[in-house]
Amino acid sequence: MANDLGNTGEPESGAAYFGSEVRAWRTERGMSQRELGEAAQYGQQYVAKVEAGERLASPEFAKACDATFGTPGTFSRLRKRAALQKHPDWFEPYVELEQRASMILDYSSTFIMGLLQTEEYAHAIFRKMHPCEDLDVTAGKVARRLKRQELMDGTNPPLLWVVLDESCLRRRIGTRRVMAEQLAQLLEKGDPMHPHVVLQVLPFESGTPAWHTPFNVMKFDGDEPDALYMEDLIAGQIFGSPDHVAEAEMTYDLLRADALSPEASLTLIREVMEEWKA
Repeated sequence: MANDLGNTGEPESGAAYFGSEVRAWRTERGMSQRELGEAAQYGQQYVAKVEAGERLASPEFAKACDATFGTPGTFSRLRKRAALQKHPDWFEPYVELEQRASMILDYSSTFIMGLLQTEEYAHAIFRKMHPCEDLDVTAGKVARRLKRQELMDGTNPPLLWVVLDESCLRRRIGTRRVMAEQLAQLLEKGDPMHPHVVLQVLPFESGTPAWHTPFNVMKFDGDEPDALYMEDLIAGQIFGSPDHVAEAEMTYDLLRADALSPEASLTLIREVMEEWKA
């Protein structure tokens, strides 16, 4: 959402937290956005975007806030911390689990999952979701997503089993070239020479899918319980209830039972890639 507020009402991104502090100090001083903009030598629209969390403030704006509010470098330090924030608070627990998982069972119903996305594909998704966002903020999100992919290049990667609805292959994300390159990456990652990634496509002709929204189940070695992860419009949630996880695993089994074999899936991915190239 525009101000990145989670279920607790607290700002969840670094830019949103910085903006909420600017708004609090401006309001306490009885200043309007226009007045703060004039004092900081920025426009009112810039101040509005910063306060809404739609734009991470520049270092110069942070310094100007310190001068305007009489704070001893507070906003400059806060801006540095905001720029370094890795992920929204609600997503951090998932990333920690993802790093420890021995197996990830993913169902992608619309978008190809993050661990398999190309840079330009990820960029197109973030820009569509937040078209007014500062490009630097989008670039940071893309970089963090690509950083997560290092998991699959490590010495002990998890087994990543992905069921892709056929719409993931055929819905254009970005340009035709972006789609062709994304499917080429799927072919590379799903090659039998890389045994840690298994891809299956759920074809349109399979009929009604066993489930309609994306989710994944993370499984762990030892005594750590398995976990289910799902997202809604606001944030993602992790479910650790054995009943919830068992139900999700049964649904996943139904999805991959209706899906093409890994070999047939790679053939279809290759065919659709050529269509995007045409």
